[in-house]
Amino acid sequence: MSVAILDSGIYPHVDFGNRIVSFRDFVNHSREIYDDNGHGSHIAGIVGASGRASHGKYCGMAPECSFFIGKVLDYEGNGNMADILEGIDWVIANRDRYRIRILNVSVGTTAKIQREEDYCLVEAVERAWEAGIVVVAAAGNNGPKESSITIPGISRKIITVGCSDDYIPVYMNGSKKRDYSGRGPTLECICKPDIVAPGNQIVSTRNNLSGYFVKSGTSMSTPVVTGATALLLERYPYFTPKEVKKRLLFSATDLGLPRNKQGWGILNVWKMLYG
Repeated sequence: MSVAILDSGIYPHVDFGNRIVSFRDFVNHSREIYDDNGHGSHIAGIVGASGRASHGKYCGMAPECSFFIGKVLDYEGNGNMADILEGIDWVIANRDRYRIRILNVSVGTTAKIQREEDYCLVEAVERAWEAGIVVVAAAGNNGPKESSITIPGISRKIITVGCSDDYIPVYMNGSKKRDYSGRGPTLECICKPDIVAPGNQIVSTRNNLSGYFVKSGTSMSTPVVTGATALLLERYPYFTPKEVKKRLLFSATDLGLPRNKQGWGILNVWKMLYG
């Protein structure tokens, strides 16, 4: 089974072995497998690093999954809507050939006003969902104000992930932040996020051969849920995206926080798999 990730690319780190089954560069159109920012490699490591370079100390959620990688962000971590939309269509077109069951989207745009291009992105991830791909997207780091969920996380269908431990202050973009996890309701009054997972000071693979580094944010929480979903689909390969979402949400542990902050609660992997 392959996990698709649309981000800044991936570096062929020791922990990924020969599991990068496909790579496409929508930004610079290079044939080389690379990551000139590091965000995508960090995301991929949370999903499925083997831990080989750290002798098992830093291991991803689903260390046997394969990676289907689309580079849609540049070296500064910026991207344009056209590349992201093309990347989603590319994932959908290859879902059967590479057995793609999950799409991780740890990128997004701010939903301050309702713009046509925003709806195009929401429609694209929902099209992937209807094609049988579980789409997991970040809630964004624009909290704690209401209606701060980023796009495409505002979609009613897909799984939107917030950060469960954002009460711990961290530095983001040069400033100290806390309570940053995006929260609902969305502009269309939909309760979001759906679920939360750890995202603060997560150690994962660096964009070099064998290093690791620390990053924080809902971008890191999202691949935790993506990796857990990969484990669920290995156990129950016949589950539809809707069944996966129900299993994730119904097995979550209530943190006693407002619904638009925690969704259904924090990810509970054991209960999700065996409960």
